[in-house]
Amino acid sequence: MFIANIKQEFYNAILYQRVLIIAVADCDSLCSCKILQSILHSDNIGYTLVPVSGLQELERVYLEYSDQFKNIILINCGGNINIVEILQPEEDVTFYVIDSHRPFDLNNVFNQDQVKIILMEGETVDIPDFDDVFRQNEDEEDDDDDRDNLDNGSSADEEIEGSPRKRMKTDTLSKRRWLQRRKEILFSYYEFAYYGTASAMIAFDLAWKLSKDNNDNLWWTIIGLTEQYLHQKIDRDKYVLDVSTIQGHVMRLNRTSDESGLSINCMKIGFENDLRLVLYKHWSLYESFYYSLYTACKFRIWTMKGKKNLHELLAEIGIPVKQAMQKFSSMDMEYKINVKEWIENLAQKFGLSDITFGSFRSQFGYKTKFTAADAVYGLIAIIEDMENPKPLSDKFLEALDSLSRSKCKTLSEGIRKAKLQQIAIFKQVRNFIDMRQVVCAGPFLYACIDEGSSDKKIFCKPTTLGKLARFLLTAYVASSRNKLAASLPMVLVTPLDTDRGTSLVLGIPPIAEDTARKAFEQAAEKTKARTLHDCFDSSIIEIKSEDRGKFFDALSALLA
Repeated sequence: MFIANIKQEFYNAILYQRVLIIAVADCDSLCSCKILQSILHSDNIGYTLVPVSGLQELERVYLEYSDQFKNIILINCGGNINIVEILQPEEDVTFYVIDSHRPFDLNNVFNQDQVKIILMEGETVDIPDFDDVFRQNEDEEDDDDDRDNLDNGSSADEEIEGSPRKRMKTDTLSKRRWLQRRKEILFSYYEFAYYGTASAMIAFDLAWKLSKDNNDNLWWTIIGLTEQYLHQKIDRDKYVLDVSTIQGHVMRLNRTSDESGLSINCMKIGFENDLRLVLYKHWSLYESFYYSLYTACKFRIWTMKGKKNLHELLAEIGIPVKQAMQKFSSMDMEYKINVKEWIENLAQKFGLSDITFGSFRSQFGYKTKFTAADAVYGLIAIIEDMENPKPLSDKFLEALDSLSRSKCKTLSEGIRKAKLQQIAIFKQVRNFIDMRQVVCAGPFLYACIDEGSSDKKIFCKPTTLGKLARFLLTAYVASSRNKLAASLPMVLVTPLDTDRGTSLVLGIPPIAEDTARKAFEQAAEKTKARTLHDCFDSSIIEIKSEDRGKFFDALSALLA
């Protein structure tokens, strides 16, 4: 069921209880956990926080801790699965779900006792009527018996008006119609996967209503929202709407002191139009232009003409290539101060009309400065660092620590790793394009990372593989003569475990759309392909490599 009053129905219910927090290891979940930690600490509420990567880990973690907790908070996991059926909890266990994945599983929505779904105040979700998808006191298996009785009935019996057999036939036909309508309603409801409000925004909404909000948890909220936008989980309209909500809190919490010009608590958050250039303030301007999805695909930077266009842009705005190739912090002050304005002034001429987007920056005292996008890239690099042999829980805690002002060096190290990750993504995209390895399989585009690729380990994590898929799709559309390319989804495959013979498959919607069809499960079911649907994002599955052929044949038929 949906919670109407987050303070009364959620927080007051756990106020004097120990709680278990289970969170998916992603950027939005990190920010949500950090906010909840600050709230729970303020009221001395005991908690245990455990990160998970998928459904199997969720089941394992719950089984391990189920006898210790009666209140479970699920962050970005659980909303789109049947929690009670999968976890089999005792009747006195309550799950509080803060999840941006959509659509919600209807069993959770209509569970009045054990599942409480927390939404942002004012957020609406289109849910079918209960009577259209559930029939009380009836077992659908009875339909088979009714069908047998109906098929075996004699015509003489059917002519008897009001006979029990006649009434049974009428009831069965009515039930068949209801089942058919139910099937259509459920197909329509579950057909597309998309994202709702960031979980970090919901956590901050709770902090605000409890008068426990501050610049720190506001900053974490901004990071969670920015991650959704950068990874195209929400469209621009939704992002602008949420930014306007946050802007009010930014203005309220950042009234400056007359003496220092800094906010009273020595942390200042401000709104700004940020450039869509990856980590340019921590990199060189040239490299950021070169490796960023937006500019690389606009210029088709992997071609000679693309490189020439980049040099022309730098010449036009008056920045020498030598300056542009220096680390941004080492550039002459004139260039650092004016570069954003100069780029904006020439954006239309070079086809970069969307080179900026509204975002926020933070400053701790006079020294440490980060944009929200910087923090997003750094956090993801820490969590999905495949070179780090530490277990997921350690990486999660390290990323969680990096959100603290005292651990800025950890975030800076994450940013360093993020730059290497971005270079690897670009190189893989360039290789796909140069070698013409993107295949048009009819209703979708398809590409597969080679078993022998030196960077294949980097792409074994969902977020990084998703970044590669979006970069590749945009680059392919920019360089292809196929006018239909922009309307085709992309399916990307990477080797996962050579010993087990498995691959990771990820699908993203066409550039022209912002929702993804949930076709993977249907294709796997039709072909009996050996798959594992362990990720809470339905657009990612693990599959036996030898079953890929028949799986993609079925997928092609479904999407045709």
